[in-house]
Amino acid sequence: MRRLVPMLALALPLAACVVGPNYVKPAPPMPSEAKLREVERAAQARISAQPLPDHWWRLYNDPELDRLIRDALAANTDLRVAAANLLRARAVLMEQRGARLPTFSPGAQVTRQQGNSANAAAFGAANGPPRTFQFDLFQLNFDASYEIDLFGGITRAIQAGRGDVEASAAQLDAARVSVAAETARAYVTACGNAAQLAVARETVDLQRKTSELTKRLFAAGRGTRRDVDQADVLLAQTEALVPGLEAERRAALYALATLTGRPAEQVDAAADRCTAIPQIEQPIPVGDGAALIARRPDVRAAERTLAADTARIGVAVSQLYPRIQLLGRVGLNAVRGSELFQPTSVNYSVGPLISWTFPNQTVARARIRQARAQSEASLARFDGAVLTALNETEQALARYAGALDQREALRRAEQASASAARVSRLRFDSGLDNFLQLTQSERDRANARAALAQAAAAVAVAQVSLFRALGGGWEGAPTPARRLPDGAAPAPAKQ
Repeated sequence: MRRLVPMLALALPLAACVVGPNYVKPAPPMPSEAKLREVERAAQARISAQPLPDHWWRLYNDPELDRLIRDALAANTDLRVAAANLLRARAVLMEQRGARLPTFSPGAQVTRQQGNSANAAAFGAANGPPRTFQFDLFQLNFDASYEIDLFGGITRAIQAGRGDVEASAAQLDAARVSVAAETARAYVTACGNAAQLAVARETVDLQRKTSELTKRLFAAGRGTRRDVDQADVLLAQTEALVPGLEAERRAALYALATLTGRPAEQVDAAADRCTAIPQIEQPIPVGDGAALIARRPDVRAAERTLAADTARIGVAVSQLYPRIQLLGRVGLNAVRGSELFQPTSVNYSVGPLISWTFPNQTVARARIRQARAQSEASLARFDGAVLTALNETEQALARYAGALDQREALRRAEQASASAARVSRLRFDSGLDNFLQLTQSERDRANARAALAQAAAAVAVAQVSLFRALGGGWEGAPTPARRLPDGAAPAPAKQ
C-alpha cells in the first residue's frame, strides 16, 4: 500500500485535465435590423410585437379546439415516440454518469477440480510416480475497480450525454409544436369544408329553384329548351362540388381523430358539427427575431446536438492517452467449507492497471477526425435550423398577408355579385332581362360565394401555419401517455 501512495498522488492532479475543445455556443445567423423593420412594415397591422402566448390556439376562443389540442398533446403517437426517446437518452446519461463511480463485484463459487502430482513433482514438491487427485475448492471474493478520469474522457462523455438529453427534450417540444399545429389545421380544415359545403348546398337550392322556374316558363311558352338545358348544367355543376367537399371534410375529421390518438373512424362529435371557420381578427402577436430563435425547439435541438458532438471530440481525444484503473480484490479460498473463514484462507490483491494503445494510434486518430467532422456537420445543421426558422416565418407572414388581402377582395366581389343577382332577378321577373343574363348572374354569385368561403378557410390555415413557424405551443404541455407492452411493469417517467 505504501508503494501505491506516490502513484495516486501523481494521478489525482492529472485527473483534473480535460482534453478536447470546450464548447462555445455559436452566434446564430440573424437578419439585419433593417430587414426586420422591412418585414414589420410589410405585415403592418396584421401582426403585433407582443410576445406569442404559450397556448396560441386559445386566441381563437374555441373551447373545442382547445380540448382537441389538449387531447392530441396527451395521446398522439408521435409524441409518445419522442417521449420514449427522451427516456432512453436519460438512461444513457445515467450509464455515463455511473462510470464515475467505483464498481463492486461480489462473487461465490464452488468447484470440483482434478490435479496431477506430476506438476508438483516438476518442482520437487512430490515423490513417487505421477498420479491424479480430486478436491473441492470453495471461493468467496469481492472485486472493486475505479477508473481515474485522467484526461477527462468520462467528463466529456457525460457532457455529450447531457447534450443528447437536452436535444431529445427539444425534439419532444418540436413534435408538440407540430402536433398542435396539425391538430388546429385539421380542425379548421374540417370547419372550412363544412362552411363551403353549406354554401354549396344553399347555392344548389337556389339553382334548383331557378331550374324549376325555367321549366315552368318553358312549359308556358315563355322560354326555350336552351334555357332549360343551361339551368340544368349550372345546377349539375354546383351539385358536383358537394361530394368533393364532403369527402375532404370527412378526411380532415379522420386526420383529427388520428392526431388525438384514436382510430380514424372515431370522429370527434364536436368537430363533426362545426360549420363556422375559426378566425382571429386581431393582429397576431409574433414577438421579435431573437425571441423566435429562442422559442423554436428545432433550433434548440440543433444547438444541443452541436454541444454533444463537440464533447464527443474530447471523448475521442482521450483515447490517445493512458487509462488508469485502481483494482482491488479480497477473497477466501479453501478446499473444505469448514476452513473457508480461517485466517489462512484469506488472499488479496490491490494495485493500478495502466492500459495504453501505443504507438499504433491510427484508430484513435481516425475517430478524432470522425468526431470533428460530425461536429462540423452539426454546426451546419444549427445554422440551417436558424435560417429555416427565419425563412418559414417570413414565408408564413407573406402568405398570411396575401390570404387576408384575397379574402377582403373576394368579400367585395361576393357583395357585388349578390347585389347584381338580386337586380337581375328583379329585371327578369319584370321581363327586362332574358334568362341568359339571369343564369350568368346566378353563376357569378355562386362562384363568388364559393371563392369567399374558400378564402376564409385559407386565412385560417395561413394563421395556423404562422403559429407553427413561430414555434409556440410546447410550453406547459402535458406528459404524453405511456402504453407499455403486455406484461411490462410501468416505470416512473420524469419529463
